[in-house]
Amino acid sequence: MTNDNHVDGNALGGLLMDVFGREMTDANGLCGSCGTEHVMAELMVYRSGPGDVVRCPSCTTVLLVVTPLPSGPRVYFSSLQWLAPSS
Repeated sequence: MTNDNHVDGNALGGLLMDVFGREMTDANGLCGSCGTEHVMAELMVYRSGPGDVVRCPSCTTVLLVVTPLPSGPRVYFSSLQWLAPSS
């Protein structure tokens, strides 16, 4: 990305709590594009349009798209290969 107008993954803490029922900013995830593992708090969140676009801080690939809907938040997993709670 040529634009650095982002926040870190901690900005999604409440929404992820709603979806997964537990604290997820300390969960580990693997980028399916570059193979780098990051905790959710390290990811880059771009807030624009109808939802949030979450990118890998290593290669900027879109990992997630989070959209608030009237029925509740929806998380689209794009290139996030896996997500695991911290131990």
